[in-house]
Amino acid sequence: MAVTVFGILPDGSEIREARLVGGSGCEASILELGATLRDLLVPLGGRKPQRVVLGFDALEPYDGRAHHAGAIVGRCANRIAKGRFSLDGISYQLPLNEKGLHSLHSGPNGFDRRAWRIVEHAGDQVTLALLSPAGDQGYPGTLKVWCRYQLLEPATLKLELTATTDAATIVNLAQHPYFNLDGSEDARDHELMVAADFVTPVDGELIPTGEITAIAGTPYDFRSPRVIRQVRSQGSSPFGYDVNFVLRGANGQSSGPDVLAHAATLVGPRNGLALELWTSEPGLQVFDGHDLSFAAPGHGGRHYGEGAGIALEAQHFPDSPNHAHFPSVVLRPGEIYRRRTEYRFHQAPR
Repeated sequence: MAVTVFGILPDGSEIREARLVGGSGCEASILELGATLRDLLVPLGGRKPQRVVLGFDALEPYDGRAHHAGAIVGRCANRIAKGRFSLDGISYQLPLNEKGLHSLHSGPNGFDRRAWRIVEHAGDQVTLALLSPAGDQGYPGTLKVWCRYQLLEPATLKLELTATTDAATIVNLAQHPYFNLDGSEDARDHELMVAADFVTPVDGELIPTGEITAIAGTPYDFRSPRVIRQVRSQGSSPFGYDVNFVLRGANGQSSGPDVLAHAATLVGPRNGLALELWTSEPGLQVFDGHDLSFAAPGHGGRHYGEGAGIALEAQHFPDSPNHAHFPSVVLRPGEIYRRRTEYRFHQAPR
Protein backbone atom coordinates (compact mmCIF):
# COMPACT_ATOMS: atom_id res chain seq x y z
CA MET A 1 0.00 0.00 0.00
CA ALA A 2 1.30 3.44 -0.94
CA VAL A 3 0.81 6.40 1.40
CA THR A 4 1.50 9.74 -0.25
CA VAL A 5 0.83 13.41 0.43
CA PHE A 6 -2.36 14.34 -1.43
CA GLY A 7 -2.56 18.03 -0.55
CA ILE A 8 -1.94 20.79 1.97
CA LEU A 9 -4.63 22.43 4.13
CA PRO A 10 -4.72 26.23 4.52
CA ASP A 11 -3.08 25.87 7.96
CA GLY A 12 -0.12 24.16 6.31
CA SER A 13 -0.83 20.62 7.54
CA GLU A 14 -0.43 17.71 5.14
CA ILE A 15 -3.28 15.44 4.13
CA ARG A 16 -2.11 11.99 3.09
CA GLU A 17 -3.80 9.42 0.91
CA ALA A 18 -3.61 5.64 1.28
CA ARG A 19 -3.98 3.49 -1.83
CA LEU A 20 -5.28 -0.04 -1.25
CA VAL A 21 -4.97 -2.88 -3.76
CA GLY A 22 -6.91 -6.15 -3.52
CA GLY A 23 -6.07 -9.50 -5.02
CA SER A 24 -8.93 -9.35 -7.51
CA GLY A 25 -7.75 -6.02 -8.89
CA CYS A 26 -9.91 -3.68 -6.81
CA GLU A 27 -8.24 -0.40 -5.86
CA ALA A 28 -9.33 2.12 -3.24
CA SER A 29 -7.95 5.55 -2.35
CA ILE A 30 -8.57 6.87 1.18
CA LEU A 31 -7.92 10.45 2.30
CA GLU A 32 -7.07 11.46 5.84
CA LEU A 33 -9.40 14.46 5.44
CA GLY A 34 -12.78 13.12 6.49
CA ALA A 35 -11.50 9.51 6.31
CA THR A 36 -12.84 9.89 2.78
CA LEU A 37 -13.19 7.15 0.18
CA ARG A 38 -11.91 9.31 -2.67
CA ASP A 39 -11.82 6.64 -5.37
CA LEU A 40 -12.82 3.02 -5.87
CA LEU A 41 -12.04 0.96 -8.97
CA VAL A 42 -13.66 -2.42 -9.62
CA PRO A 43 -12.44 -4.90 -12.29
CA LEU A 44 -14.80 -5.76 -15.11
CA GLY A 45 -13.69 -9.19 -16.32
CA GLY A 46 -10.70 -8.28 -18.48
CA ARG A 47 -11.97 -4.84 -19.41
CA LYS A 48 -10.77 -1.53 -18.01
CA PRO A 49 -11.64 -1.27 -14.27
CA GLN A 50 -14.81 0.68 -13.53
CA ARG A 51 -14.73 3.73 -11.26
CA VAL A 52 -17.80 3.42 -9.01
CA VAL A 53 -17.80 6.46 -6.67
CA LEU A 54 -17.84 10.21 -7.20
CA GLY A 55 -14.68 11.97 -6.09
CA PHE A 56 -12.14 14.64 -6.89
CA ASP A 57 -8.55 14.70 -8.10
CA ALA A 58 -7.50 17.61 -5.86
CA LEU A 59 -7.92 18.46 -2.18
CA GLU A 60 -9.63 21.83 -2.63
CA PRO A 61 -13.18 20.56 -3.38
CA TYR A 62 -13.17 18.71 -0.06
CA ASP A 63 -13.27 22.09 1.74
CA GLY A 64 -17.05 21.79 1.89
CA ARG A 65 -18.02 21.81 -1.79
CA ALA A 66 -17.95 18.02 -2.13
CA HIS A 67 -21.38 17.44 -0.55
CA HIS A 68 -19.74 14.96 1.89
CA ALA A 69 -18.75 12.69 -1.04
CA GLY A 70 -17.19 9.50 0.32
CA ALA A 71 -16.57 10.95 3.80
CA ILE A 72 -17.33 9.67 7.29
CA VAL A 73 -19.97 11.99 8.74
CA GLY A 74 -20.53 12.42 12.48
CA ARG A 75 -20.50 12.67 15.43
CA CYS A 76 -24.18 12.19 14.56
CA ALA A 77 -25.04 11.65 10.89
CA ASN A 78 -28.12 13.04 9.17
CA ARG A 79 -30.48 15.63 10.63
CA ILE A 80 -31.30 16.59 14.22
CA ALA A 81 -34.36 18.82 14.53
CA LYS A 82 -33.45 22.38 15.54
CA GLY A 83 -30.05 20.99 16.53
CA ARG A 84 -31.38 20.06 19.95
CA PHE A 85 -31.45 16.87 22.00
CA SER A 86 -31.60 15.88 25.67
CA LEU A 87 -29.55 13.18 27.35
CA ASP A 88 -29.89 12.16 30.99
CA GLY A 89 -31.94 15.28 31.68
CA ILE A 90 -29.45 17.71 30.17
CA SER A 91 -30.23 19.67 26.98
CA TYR A 92 -27.64 20.25 24.25
CA GLN A 93 -27.54 22.65 21.30
CA LEU A 94 -25.71 21.84 18.05
CA PRO A 95 -24.78 24.19 15.17
CA LEU A 96 -27.65 24.95 12.77
CA ASN A 97 -26.10 24.43 9.34
CA GLU A 98 -29.25 23.23 7.52
CA LYS A 99 -30.86 26.47 6.30
CA GLY A 100 -30.23 27.90 9.76
CA LEU A 101 -32.93 25.65 11.18
CA HIS A 102 -31.48 22.20 11.86
CA SER A 103 -28.21 20.32 12.34
CA LEU A 104 -27.02 18.25 9.37
CA HIS A 105 -24.17 15.77 9.84
CA SER A 106 -23.27 17.59 13.09
CA GLY A 107 -22.68 21.04 11.67
CA PRO A 108 -20.22 22.84 9.39
CA ASN A 109 -17.20 21.31 11.13
CA GLY A 110 -18.30 17.69 11.38
CA PHE A 111 -16.04 14.67 11.07
CA ASP A 112 -16.03 14.94 7.26
CA ARG A 113 -14.07 18.21 7.60
CA ARG A 114 -11.51 16.88 10.09
CA ALA A 115 -7.97 15.71 9.52
CA TRP A 116 -8.02 12.09 10.63
CA ARG A 117 -4.67 10.30 10.90
CA ILE A 118 -3.52 7.00 9.45
CA VAL A 119 -2.48 4.79 12.38
CA GLU A 120 -2.15 1.35 10.71
CA HIS A 121 -1.74 0.28 7.12
CA ALA A 122 -1.02 -2.72 4.92
CA GLY A 123 -1.43 -3.59 1.25
CA ASP A 124 -5.19 -4.05 1.33
CA GLN A 125 -6.27 -2.16 4.46
CA VAL A 126 -5.89 1.07 6.40
CA THR A 127 -7.06 2.34 9.80
CA LEU A 128 -7.58 6.02 10.57
CA ALA A 129 -8.21 7.64 13.96
CA LEU A 130 -9.82 10.86 15.20
CA LEU A 131 -10.18 12.45 18.64
CA SER A 132 -13.31 14.53 19.22
CA PRO A 133 -13.04 16.43 22.56
CA ALA A 134 -15.91 17.05 24.96
CA GLY A 135 -17.95 20.03 23.77
CA ASP A 136 -16.98 19.49 20.14
CA GLN A 137 -19.87 20.89 18.05
CA GLY A 138 -21.90 20.93 21.30
CA TYR A 139 -21.68 17.21 22.07
CA PRO A 140 -20.83 15.87 25.53
CA GLY A 141 -18.00 13.39 26.12
CA THR A 142 -14.58 12.95 24.58
CA LEU A 143 -14.99 10.52 21.69
CA LYS A 144 -12.21 8.37 20.28
CA VAL A 145 -13.03 7.12 16.78
CA TRP A 146 -11.43 4.58 14.44
CA CYS A 147 -12.30 3.92 10.80
CA ARG A 148 -10.96 0.83 9.05
CA TYR A 149 -11.20 0.14 5.32
CA GLN A 150 -10.22 -3.26 3.92
CA LEU A 151 -10.44 -4.84 0.48
CA LEU A 152 -11.73 -8.42 0.64
CA GLU A 153 -12.16 -11.07 -2.02
CA PRO A 154 -13.96 -11.15 -4.28
CA ALA A 155 -14.29 -7.42 -5.08
CA THR A 156 -15.52 -6.24 -1.68
CA LEU A 157 -14.78 -3.09 0.33
CA LYS A 158 -15.30 -3.56 4.06
CA LEU A 159 -15.83 -0.59 6.39
CA GLU A 160 -15.67 -0.85 10.17
CA LEU A 161 -16.36 2.11 12.48
CA THR A 162 -15.48 1.97 16.18
CA ALA A 163 -15.74 4.53 18.98
CA THR A 164 -15.46 4.90 22.77
CA THR A 165 -16.40 7.75 25.08
CA ASP A 166 -15.57 8.97 28.59
CA ALA A 167 -19.09 10.38 29.19
CA ALA A 168 -22.57 9.64 27.92
CA THR A 169 -23.04 11.01 24.41
CA ILE A 170 -24.79 10.22 21.13
CA VAL A 171 -23.02 8.62 18.18
CA ASN A 172 -24.27 7.80 14.70
CA LEU A 173 -21.38 7.49 12.26
CA ALA A 174 -21.98 6.89 8.57
CA GLN A 175 -20.12 6.84 5.31
CA HIS A 176 -21.53 9.10 2.60
CA PRO A 177 -20.52 7.64 -0.79
CA TYR A 178 -22.18 8.59 -4.07
CA PHE A 179 -22.27 5.53 -6.35
CA ASN A 180 -22.31 5.52 -10.12
CA LEU A 181 -21.55 2.04 -11.39
CA ASP A 182 -21.18 2.67 -15.12
CA GLY A 183 -19.94 6.24 -15.58
CA SER A 184 -23.28 7.52 -16.88
CA GLU A 185 -24.23 11.18 -16.54
CA ASP A 186 -27.32 10.39 -14.47
CA ALA A 187 -27.30 7.42 -12.08
CA ARG A 188 -31.04 7.62 -11.56
CA ASP A 189 -31.28 5.20 -14.48
CA HIS A 190 -29.61 2.59 -12.28
CA GLU A 191 -31.78 -0.19 -10.91
CA LEU A 192 -32.24 -0.34 -7.13
CA MET A 193 -33.62 -2.85 -4.65
CA VAL A 194 -33.89 -2.03 -0.92
CA ALA A 195 -34.54 -4.76 1.67
CA ALA A 196 -37.10 -2.72 3.57
CA ASP A 197 -40.87 -2.60 3.99
CA PHE A 198 -41.05 0.72 5.86
CA VAL A 199 -39.59 4.23 5.82
CA THR A 200 -39.43 7.02 8.41
CA PRO A 201 -41.35 9.79 6.57
CA VAL A 202 -40.25 13.41 6.86
CA ASP A 203 -41.84 16.84 6.84
CA GLY A 204 -41.11 19.63 4.38
CA GLU A 205 -37.77 20.32 6.09
CA LEU A 206 -36.68 16.65 5.85
CA ILE A 207 -37.14 16.08 9.60
CA PRO A 208 -38.72 12.71 10.55
CA THR A 209 -42.31 12.98 11.74
CA GLY A 210 -41.77 10.06 14.10
CA GLU A 211 -43.99 7.76 12.06
CA ILE A 212 -42.87 4.46 10.56
CA THR A 213 -44.97 3.84 7.46
CA ALA A 214 -45.32 1.03 4.94
CA ILE A 215 -43.90 1.61 1.47
CA ALA A 216 -46.34 -0.63 -0.44
CA GLY A 217 -48.06 1.36 -3.16
CA THR A 218 -45.80 4.40 -2.74
CA PRO A 219 -42.86 5.75 -4.80
CA TYR A 220 -40.59 4.37 -2.06
CA ASP A 221 -41.42 0.76 -2.87
CA PHE A 222 -38.09 -0.77 -3.90
CA ARG A 223 -38.83 -4.24 -2.55
CA SER A 224 -38.35 -5.53 -6.08
CA PRO A 225 -35.60 -4.15 -8.32
CA ARG A 226 -36.63 -1.17 -10.44
CA VAL A 227 -35.17 1.93 -12.05
CA ILE A 228 -34.72 4.75 -9.54
CA ARG A 229 -36.01 7.46 -11.85
CA GLN A 230 -39.77 7.76 -11.42
CA VAL A 231 -41.85 10.37 -13.24
CA ARG A 232 -45.46 10.66 -12.12
CA SER A 233 -46.79 12.36 -15.26
CA GLN A 234 -45.58 13.42 -18.70
CA GLY A 235 -43.42 16.51 -18.55
CA SER A 236 -42.99 16.47 -14.78
CA SER A 237 -39.69 16.27 -12.91
CA PRO A 238 -38.48 12.92 -11.53
CA PHE A 239 -39.56 12.08 -7.99
CA GLY A 240 -36.80 13.07 -5.56
CA TYR A 241 -35.53 10.57 -2.99
CA ASP A 242 -33.96 11.55 0.33
CA VAL A 243 -35.39 9.26 3.01
CA ASN A 244 -34.42 6.62 5.55
CA PHE A 245 -35.50 3.02 4.93
CA VAL A 246 -36.12 0.74 7.92
CA LEU A 247 -34.07 -2.30 7.00
CA ARG A 248 -35.48 -5.77 7.54
CA GLY A 249 -32.18 -6.87 9.08
CA ALA A 250 -33.12 -4.97 12.26
CA ASN A 251 -36.47 -6.72 12.66
CA GLY A 252 -36.66 -9.92 14.67
CA GLN A 253 -33.11 -11.03 13.93
CA SER A 254 -30.03 -11.22 16.09
CA SER A 255 -28.12 -7.98 15.76
CA GLY A 256 -24.66 -6.65 16.44
CA PRO A 257 -21.58 -5.53 14.55
CA ASP A 258 -20.72 -9.06 13.41
CA VAL A 259 -24.18 -9.77 11.98
CA LEU A 260 -24.58 -8.29 8.52
CA ALA A 261 -27.85 -8.22 6.60
CA HIS A 262 -28.47 -7.47 2.94
CA ALA A 263 -29.66 -3.86 2.73
CA ALA A 264 -29.71 -2.96 -0.97
CA THR A 265 -28.60 -3.87 -4.48
CA LEU A 266 -27.72 -1.27 -7.10
CA VAL A 267 -27.11 -2.21 -10.78
CA GLY A 268 -25.62 -0.09 -13.57
CA PRO A 269 -27.59 -0.48 -16.84
CA ARG A 270 -24.63 0.03 -19.19
CA ASN A 271 -22.24 -2.59 -17.86
CA GLY A 272 -24.39 -4.76 -15.58
CA LEU A 273 -22.12 -4.14 -12.61
CA ALA A 274 -23.98 -4.79 -9.35
CA LEU A 275 -23.31 -3.51 -5.85
CA GLU A 276 -24.71 -5.40 -2.87
CA LEU A 277 -24.66 -3.40 0.35
CA TRP A 278 -24.56 -5.47 3.55
CA THR A 279 -24.60 -3.80 6.95
CA SER A 280 -25.11 -4.15 10.70
CA GLU A 281 -27.01 -0.84 10.74
CA PRO A 282 -30.82 -0.62 11.13
CA GLY A 283 -31.38 2.09 8.51
CA LEU A 284 -30.36 3.11 5.00
CA GLN A 285 -30.64 6.71 3.80
CA VAL A 286 -31.19 6.78 0.03
CA PHE A 287 -30.48 10.12 -1.65
CA ASP A 288 -30.65 10.25 -5.44
CA GLY A 289 -28.78 13.55 -5.79
CA HIS A 290 -31.80 15.23 -7.38
CA ASP A 291 -30.81 18.72 -6.21
CA LEU A 292 -27.03 18.43 -6.31
CA SER A 293 -24.70 20.69 -8.22
CA PHE A 294 -20.97 20.15 -7.78
CA ALA A 295 -19.06 23.35 -8.59
CA ALA A 296 -15.67 21.64 -8.84
CA PRO A 297 -14.87 19.13 -11.59
CA GLY A 298 -14.75 15.52 -10.51
CA HIS A 299 -12.53 12.59 -11.51
CA GLY A 300 -10.92 13.22 -14.87
CA GLY A 301 -12.55 16.65 -15.14
CA ARG A 302 -16.09 15.26 -15.19
CA HIS A 303 -18.99 17.54 -14.32
CA TYR A 304 -21.23 16.10 -11.64
CA GLY A 305 -24.77 17.36 -12.13
CA GLU A 306 -28.14 16.34 -10.72
CA GLY A 307 -28.36 12.60 -10.18
CA ALA A 308 -24.66 12.05 -10.92
CA GLY A 309 -24.46 9.57 -8.05
CA ILE A 310 -26.72 7.70 -5.66
CA ALA A 311 -25.92 8.08 -1.96
CA LEU A 312 -26.53 4.89 0.03
CA GLU A 313 -25.81 5.73 3.68
CA ALA A 314 -26.03 2.87 6.19
CA GLN A 315 -26.76 4.40 9.59
CA HIS A 316 -29.21 4.80 12.47
CA PHE A 317 -32.40 6.74 11.81
CA PRO A 318 -32.34 10.55 11.38
CA ASP A 319 -33.20 12.62 14.48
CA SER A 320 -32.98 9.46 16.61
CA PRO A 321 -32.16 11.34 19.87
CA ASN A 322 -35.61 12.96 19.70
CA HIS A 323 -37.63 9.78 19.06
CA ALA A 324 -37.53 7.24 21.88
CA HIS A 325 -38.99 4.46 19.70
CA PHE A 326 -36.15 4.73 17.16
CA PRO A 327 -33.06 2.54 17.75
CA SER A 328 -30.87 4.25 20.32
CA VAL A 329 -27.73 6.19 19.40
CA VAL A 330 -26.59 6.67 23.01
CA LEU A 331 -23.04 5.56 23.87
CA ARG A 332 -21.86 5.37 27.48
CA PRO A 333 -18.47 4.90 29.14
CA GLY A 334 -17.36 1.28 29.10
CA GLU A 335 -19.34 0.53 25.93
CA ILE A 336 -17.83 0.10 22.47
CA TYR A 337 -19.59 1.51 19.43
CA ARG A 338 -18.89 -0.79 16.48
CA ARG A 339 -20.61 -0.88 13.09
CA ARG A 340 -19.79 -2.74 9.87
CA THR A 341 -20.77 -2.26 6.25
CA GLU A 342 -19.60 -4.17 3.19
CA TYR A 343 -19.86 -3.11 -0.44
CA ARG A 344 -19.82 -6.31 -2.52
CA PHE A 345 -19.45 -5.98 -6.31
CA HIS A 346 -20.22 -8.56 -8.96
CA GLN A 347 -21.57 -8.88 -12.47
CA ALA A 348 -25.38 -9.04 -12.49
CA PRO A 349 -26.90 -11.93 -14.44
CA ARG A 350 -28.22 -10.87 -17.83
